[in-house]
Formats: sequence, structure tokens, C-alpha cells
Amino acid sequence: MQNQKEKYFLLYLKTGGGHLAPASSIAHYLSATYGSTIEPLLVDGLVNANSVVRYIIEDGYRLLQARSKLYYEFLYATNKFSLIRHCNATMSGFFMKPYLKKRIDEERPAKIVIFHFFLIAPVLDILKELRYDIPVITVVTDPFTAHPLWFQREQERYIVFSERLKENCVQKRKIPASKLRVFPFVLDKQFSTFLSSVEIMKVKQKYGFVPEKKVVLIIGGGDGIPHGKSILQHLLHPSLDVEIAIVCGKNKELYADALELQQHSPSLKVFAFVDFVYELLNASDIVITKCGASTIMEILIMKKIPIIIDYLWEQELGNMEFVRDNELGIFEPDIAKLPSLIQELISGDEKYKRYLKNIEKMNMRSGMEEVGEFLRNLEQ
Repeated sequence: MQNQKEKYFLLYLKTGGGHLAPASSIAHYLSATYGSTIEPLLVDGLVNANSVVRYIIEDGYRLLQARSKLYYEFLYATNKFSLIRHCNATMSGFFMKPYLKKRIDEERPAKIVIFHFFLIAPVLDILKELRYDIPVITVVTDPFTAHPLWFQREQERYIVFSERLKENCVQKRKIPASKLRVFPFVLDKQFSTFLSSVEIMKVKQKYGFVPEKKVVLIIGGGDGIPHGKSILQHLLHPSLDVEIAIVCGKNKELYADALELQQHSPSLKVFAFVDFVYELLNASDIVITKCGASTIMEILIMKKIPIIIDYLWEQELGNMEFVRDNELGIFEPDIAKLPSLIQELISGDEKYKRYLKNIEKMNMRSGMEEVGEFLRNLEQ
């Protein structure tokens, strides 16, 4: 009789790609490596929730980040108060708990891995109510400065992606070091390899880039990049001899504006929501972006020079500081200065090579395999 596979629940919410992407990467690794004994299951905590609740938590969270930055940052700051933090966790957990409890009770997973802070309270409460002794660990997807809601339960164990965050947890949050494990940031397997120069040339031809020119890629998250139209208007100047590509994501307004500008600028390549970021990053030389963790790590691991034009206080502050303070790229919120910065990078090799050398010194890699192995060996 064939042994039954152990089920691993990888819990996430669709509040941005930064939670689902690492969960999917880990699921892929476990399935590919241990598929005969482990069955990783991606579980969306809001599957059966009311549509209004789903919209508020998923789209509301995402839209606030993209279109009402100050209000998002205000809400972020209020979660530093324990009472507000507790209320937010309790309210969100109320709508997720019935579905999660049913799944956990019926399928009795061998292990539970949490990739979103709103899932921590309901999962731990469910296990207490059911009296199930299932190992649980939380993957903190903010690598340097983490949202306060990650640390709402003292008994929780964590995977974090930097020594800086571990030190903050130990010193300021008084979390025992034994409950924290540090690994490299988890990225998809493809970001562990690079395209060859021949393959890059084929990618450039595929998307219409002039092969011998430098490529500047403009990319943010699923909703594009803040001030995207203004960035393009500043960069689309005859004196800047580069190929420019912009990924607009689901931002239809930005996509329409970019297509209009493209009519007068043949060097501009416009994309909506894409599944070939890996190819575009390989083909690019400089990447203008905001400071989402996954995007920044993808840029750096592919050894491209980031120019950061924006970040969310305080959640993405550490991402920006990591790039700026280690001279891995440039933080420049003044969009009017972007043309001169890019011109300086492409016209002389010294500055470009300095950033590239600093990136290479970091020896960055995806932690997918290491995290996957740790989870396989995780015990109560």
C-alpha cells in the first residue's frame, strides 16, 4: 500500500504579489523535489469570504498603496498601537476563520506555513480550538522593515530575510533569537540563472529593442509605477540615446498614456500586465522602480542597476536603505533628475561598474531551496 503524502498548507492572501510569489516558489520546490512524499497546497485564506470583504482586504490594500500613499502610510502607522493592531487582526480573521478551520479539520496538514500577517491569528486560534498539534511557521515577506502585524503572537516562529530584521525582532520586539531563522529572500527558480548573451540578443529582437543600445526598464508592481507618465515624459528626449520599456501592469490609465506617447517615440516599448519579467530584466541595463521587496530583489539578483523613485513608509523604507546605503543603486525621488542620472550611467563605465561590483559582492541568491529544506525538516 502506498504511503499517503504529507500535506503542507502554504497560506497566503492576494494583497499583492509579494505574498503569493514566495509561497508559489516554495510549493514548486517541494513538489518538484519531494513530490512522492509531500503535497504542498497553496491556500487562499479569503476563498469563501464575502465579496465585499475580499475587495476591501485585497483590492483596497493594493489600491491604497498605488493611489493613496499617504492614507496607506497613516493606516500603517496606526498599527503600531497594540489595540488597533489587535482589532484589525481580529476583524480580518473573523471572515477567514470558517474556511480555514474546515480545511484544517478535514485535511489535517502535516505543517502550516503562513505568508500573510492577517492569517496568523485565525490559524493559531483554530489549532487551539481543535487541539491539533501541527507545526506552524510564519514567513515574513518584508525583508528589512516589517509591518507591525507580523508580530502579533508571542508564541509564533518566523522565517525572516535579513539579519537586520532579526536583530530588530530580538532587540526591539523581544522575540527570542531561537524563534527566528534567517534565509536569503525567496524568488522563483528562474532568477537563479541568467540568460546568455546570445539569448539576451534574441530577447531584445523578440520585443523590438535595438540590440546595441542600453535598455532602461520602468517597472513597479501589479498597478504599474507611480508617476509613470511623468517619468516617460522626462525620459523620451532625443538626447537620451537608450531603449525604454515600461510595464504598466493593470493600470489602464498609465497603459493608455504610454501608448499615446509611443506614437511619437519609437524607442518606447509598452507592456501591460506581463508574465515575462525575467526576460525583460535580462535584456535591461538600468531599472527604474519603486521599492517593493520582490521587484528590488529580482533586479539585484539579476545584477541590474536600480533607480528607486518611491517607497512606502515605513514598510519599504528598509528596502530603499539597503540599496542606497550599500551603493547597489540610486534613490532619486525627483523625476526631473532621471535623464541626467541615466546619461551619467550610460556615458561612462566608472559609475555603472561601481554599482555592478557592489551588487556582485553581495553574492545574492534565491533562498527557495534553503527554505524548502528547512520546512521539510521542521518539527513542533
